[in-house]
Amino acid sequence: MTTIDDDTLPQASARPKASLQADNGRLAAFGAFVRAGAVFILLTALVIGFTIAEPAFINIANLMSILQAVSVVAILGAGVTVTLAVGGFDLSIGAVAASSVMAASYAMIVWHLDAYATVPLVLAFGALIGLVNAFLIVRLKVPDLLATLAMMFLLSGLQLIPTAGRSISAGLTLPDGSKATGAYDPAFLLIGRYSILGTLPVAVVLMAVVAVALFILTERTRIGRLLFATGGNEVATRLAGASTVRLKTLAYVISGTLAALGGIVIAARVGRGDVSSGGSLLMDSVAAALIGFAVLNLRRPNVLGTIAGAVFVGVLLNGLTMLNAPYYTQDFVKGAVLVGALALTYGLGRSNP
Repeated sequence: MTTIDDDTLPQASARPKASLQADNGRLAAFGAFVRAGAVFILLTALVIGFTIAEPAFINIANLMSILQAVSVVAILGAGVTVTLAVGGFDLSIGAVAASSVMAASYAMIVWHLDAYATVPLVLAFGALIGLVNAFLIVRLKVPDLLATLAMMFLLSGLQLIPTAGRSISAGLTLPDGSKATGAYDPAFLLIGRYSILGTLPVAVVLMAVVAVALFILTERTRIGRLLFATGGNEVATRLAGASTVRLKTLAYVISGTLAALGGIVIAARVGRGDVSSGGSLLMDSVAAALIGFAVLNLRRPNVLGTIAGAVFVGVLLNGLTMLNAPYYTQDFVKGAVLVGALALTYGLGRSNP
C-alpha cells in the first residue's frame, strides 16, 4: 500500500504556485516595457515600414526634412509642456507664433531693422505676452483656458491691424498709402534656411537646444521640481515656502518666448509675413505634448516626450505623403495617434500604476 507523506503536499503545491507567480512577474515586466517604449517601438515600426514601401524615405535629406518640419511644433509643444507642469494650459501659443511672424516681418520691412535687433525684439514680445497671460491667471484669477483663449483672439486680430489685413512683403502698401521699402535681412533668413555642413538645419539645432535646456530645467533642478509640485498640489507647494506666483509666471513667460522663437523660425523659412501662418500650430503642439505623456510611461508632462511626440507625428505624416495618401486624411491620422497614445497611457497603464 502506497502512502503519501503529509509534508510533501505543501511542497508539491508550492512549485506550481511559485512558477505561476514568476510567469506573472515576467508578463508584468514585459507589459511595463511595452508601455514605456510604445512610442519608440511604433516609431521604429513606422520607419521600417515606410522604408520598405518607399526606400527614399530613409535618405538623410528626407530625415532632416522631417526634423526641420517638426522643429516649430516641437518648440511650441515644449512651451505647452511647461505650462502643463504647473497645472495650467496655454491656448495662445499659436497666435503668439503667428503674431511673431508678422512682428519680425514688420520690423525688417517697415522699420528697416536688421536680424540682430529683430530677434531680441520678437523674443521680448513673446515674453511680454506670457507675462500678461500670467498676470491674468495669477493675479486676476482668470481661469487659464479663458485667459489664454482671450489672448489668442486678441492677438489674431491685433496682428492684422498694422497692415490692414495684408501679408507683409517688400513693397507692401501701408494703410497711409506709403510703400514699405525694407527687406528681409539675409542673416535672419539663415535661421530658417541654412543647414550646417549642408546637412543639419539650424532650426533642428534650435529644437535640440530648447529640448536639452528645458530638460535640464524641469528634470534636474530645484525649480523644475517646484514647477511639477505646483501642478500637483499648489497649496502644499506654497505652504512649503515656494512662490507659486513666480513659478506660474515663469512657466507662461517661457511658453510665450518659445512661441515667439517658433514664429521667428517660420518667418525665416517663409521669407514673408503671411497672415495665415500658425493656423494649425496650436493643435499640433498640444498633440505633441499630450503624446509625450505616453513616452517612458511617465504619464506626466515631459519635454523629451513632447519632442518624441512631434517627431512621431512628423514621421507619420511624411511617410503618408510619400505614399501619396490623400492630404485630407492627415488630421484623422493625427487624431487617431493621439487617441491611441492617451488610451495606452491612461487605460492600459492602469494595470501597472
